[in-house]
Amino acid sequence: MKHTKTLKVRVRDKHAPLLRQMARSVNLVWNYLNELSSRAIRERGLFLSAYDMDRYTKGSSKEQGLHSQTLQEVSREYVTRRKQFGKARLNWRRSGGTRRSLGWIPFKSGAAQWKSGQICHNGHCFKVWDSHGLGRYRFRSGSFSEDARGRWYFNVVVEVDARPSLGQGALGIDLGLKDVATCSDGTRLENGRFYRDLEPALAAAQRAGNKARVRAIHARIANRRRDALHKFSRQLVSRYGEILVGDVSSTKLVKTRMAKSVLDAGWGQLKTMLEYKCGHAGIVFKVVDERYTTQACSNCGALPDSRPKGIAGLGMREWTCSVCGVTHDRDVNAARNILAAGHGRPAVGIPVL
Repeated sequence: MKHTKTLKVRVRDKHAPLLRQMARSVNLVWNYLNELSSRAIRERGLFLSAYDMDRYTKGSSKEQGLHSQTLQEVSREYVTRRKQFGKARLNWRRSGGTRRSLGWIPFKSGAAQWKSGQICHNGHCFKVWDSHGLGRYRFRSGSFSEDARGRWYFNVVVEVDARPSLGQGALGIDLGLKDVATCSDGTRLENGRFYRDLEPALAAAQRAGNKARVRAIHARIANRRRDALHKFSRQLVSRYGEILVGDVSSTKLVKTRMAKSVLDAGWGQLKTMLEYKCGHAGIVFKVVDERYTTQACSNCGALPDSRPKGIAGLGMREWTCSVCGVTHDRDVNAARNILAAGHGRPAVGIPVL
């Protein structure tokens, strides 16, 4: 059994000028399609499809220094985003200035090949730090992309053999701020405050106007967070056959005073990692309704008067159920209720008759 996976490797810095030139051409094509689509909607009430747009860009690949399939991929991406955002005209892609768009060069399956230890695309060969053994795979669609520090990466979709997990049992996960994730078996991913020890250096760089240093520190923080989440998610996928996570929404909480802590926790990133890793391992992943999971007793299912309530109860890390007398760790209890809810038991428990 096979499944698709996206591999990402860094391109050598000596190729950056060429990639930036190609990215400027991509931006030019995008902006041309943006204006073309806007005029078609305004003047004729017609939404151009990707096929319609291909006719307007056909034959310009040599002039723009791009592969013909790159032009087609830009058209398809434009139409996809226009539908996604429901706008007649999207944002322009800027090639310069403080708000310039990060470089992006898409390609279709077959437009990039691995030859003699290099990535060959559009008549050019690019050396990369090959950390995945790319020569073993057949490339499908992908892109070259630039990060905020000006580093370029080669991203490609490949087919890999599925590795079924040998894990057994089910696990519930409660997402939080003190601990990024607390599991129903007591396992925790502590919030390492990935940025706290770097805050003085970040503040000094910001005051000095050293933008390159600021970007480097932010990248280091992101790498720390990503590494911790990857290791934690891989550990869980290897140990269990079913993983259930609460549906807490980070997009809503970032509008509150807790925004900094919510963004640092990386809930959305952890959910994404668990979802695709579970899919690759052939195990079950579910996002379940977590209402009342903090307040309900995971032992008897009741909502006792002694439970933590509202904002005032946020500081209550342990509590004892006044109905059955069991003492709970707040987060572990919530994780156990999430596990029960995923298996069909209501989060508010079974009513007392």
